[in-house]
Amino acid sequence: MSKKIVGVIVGAVLTALLSVAQSSPRRVVLEDGFLPPNNLKIPIGSLEDKGLTRKQYEAVMDRVQAVYGPIIASRGGRLMINRLWEDPTVNASADRQGDDYVINMYGGLARHAAITQDGMALVACHEIGHHLGGAPKYPDDWASNEGQADYFANLKCLHRIFASPETAAFTKPTGDESLAREACGKSFARAQDGALCVRSAMAGMSVTALFRVMRREDPVPRFDTPDPKVVESMFNGHPGTQCRLDTYYQGSLCAQPFAEDVSETDPSVGACTRAGGFSVGLRPRCWYLPPAAEGAGLADAAVMTSKPMNASPALTLLESPPVWQGL
Repeated sequence: MSKKIVGVIVGAVLTALLSVAQSSPRRVVLEDGFLPPNNLKIPIGSLEDKGLTRKQYEAVMDRVQAVYGPIIASRGGRLMINRLWEDPTVNASADRQGDDYVINMYGGLARHAAITQDGMALVACHEIGHHLGGAPKYPDDWASNEGQADYFANLKCLHRIFASPETAAFTKPTGDESLAREACGKSFARAQDGALCVRSAMAGMSVTALFRVMRREDPVPRFDTPDPKVVESMFNGHPGTQCRLDTYYQGSLCAQPFAEDVSETDPSVGACTRAGGFSVGLRPRCWYLPPAAEGAGLADAAVMTSKPMNASPALTLLESPPVWQGL
């Protein structure tokens, strides 16, 4: 065989391999999960299996699929919810596989005593937020950063999820709603919008209590004790426990229409900013560094009469060390 023929064959093979590589879906995994890294596992039927039933878990996933499947399809993508009910992992995550917008929802987290259906909806919304939450993003990546995914969950996603009457039967966290009711009443004129705000804020309170115990922290996160930290540069990872609660709370209080899309590049679009005339509903400065045009004021925390959230039986159970061994 002549060298010329060999060269032609080799060239054709290389061209074919390059074509396959370019056409194959690019998988980009978001390494950080919803929760900080942990070794906790809650198998089906274990002593720690005190959270959602499979039927309750599936109802939440069905609602998320019904709402965000068409929205992602309109962008040329496909929402894939990996319903990993049998997996004991206590976490959730997101990844992008070509045009597939993937969220991984582990059964171990759903089975945790602190998780209600409203809380599980917030977790799913956080993962959706990595895909659709817009700016700010992880540097040079497809995913919205952790703080923005939290903000998007309450700013946009939970409003859509809870808008359906079928979610009225979802299990919800218990606790003192008075601070949230007062603040939400000031942000929203319509009672229905105010009720959605309160419900979203309380979902944030419930999962924040989970963060606190996982991190073995003493301070109880509250709506009226905002994190005083002011970052000098954007923090893209998981914010502190109080900071995450502040983010959920402010996302709930933001009166921007939930149907108004956010932007992939401009964090002011669809969000509450001082430049836009808002004094509440702003992203907290404990993780967010606003661009100069947006104004650098601190988000109001709607501080009112100090009333801590009353511990529910599920949250009291969280204080038991055996539940968290290995973390």
